[in-house]
Amino acid sequence: MTPLSYLLRFIEEDAQFGDITSEAVLGNRDAVARIVVKEDAVIAGLEEAATLFTHFGLSVEICARDGMPVKKGACILRIKGSAKKILLAERTVLNIIGRMSGIATRTARYAAIVSTVNRNCRVAGTRKTAPGLRLLDKKAVALGGGEPHRFSLSDGILIKDNHLALVPIPEAVASSRKAYAYRPVEVEVETPEDAVTAAHAGADIIMLDNMNPGEIRVTVDLLRKEGLREKILLEISGGVDEQTIPDYARENVDIISIGALTHSVHNIDVSLEMYPD
Repeated sequence: MTPLSYLLRFIEEDAQFGDITSEAVLGNRDAVARIVVKEDAVIAGLEEAATLFTHFGLSVEICARDGMPVKKGACILRIKGSAKKILLAERTVLNIIGRMSGIATRTARYAAIVSTVNRNCRVAGTRKTAPGLRLLDKKAVALGGGEPHRFSLSDGILIKDNHLALVPIPEAVASSRKAYAYRPVEVEVETPEDAVTAAHAGADIIMLDNMNPGEIRVTVDLLRKEGLREKILLEISGGVDEQTIPDYARENVDIISIGALTHSVHNIDVSLEMYPD
């Protein structure tokens, strides 16, 4: 569950000194409201929405479940109580649901495409998230059936091109093993030969960065010939979209990480409709 203090920062951003319009117009009226989804989606963010509305003393009925497909026109949340409090949280809640549902929906679509081609391959997010929203973005990926991947630089070792511009692969892997004996070591490579080098050096995961399917096939064949393929996880990153992902998934890889799940979000259209109590 996302901490309340994290969510309240968004309310503070939107209403530093309160909602002056509602304070001036509504008085102490009560109201009922419902949140409706305007397009088919995998819904997400309902737990966060309920947490905020409940914090402001409102009665909440959740009409769907996070991670569940819903149809256009479905009511996903009902709220009852102070009209001013409903409107205080309205835009923040809709922004959270819209963004998280957009991420979950795209993740679910990609994961479904991959599963039809390679049931052993998983779709993953990246750290290409909106600053301040990473907890929500990563949770939405998981709700859509994807792997969140690293939450932060503190979570796992991923030796990237800028590390390797200064330190060779074998030395970088050895240093990582020495510093963190119980952490998996991942190495990003751009050529089949470097993938073999990383596997020989003891990497647990090898990220094939911006390789096309033909280059990936060559890499897998080289690793097999060296008896290394079954000792590592292979991850693909870069150049993946809805059209190309089936070709990548066919190449006997374990993970396909996709920055677009979180850096190019199509917000799902949701709206709040309010009525007198």
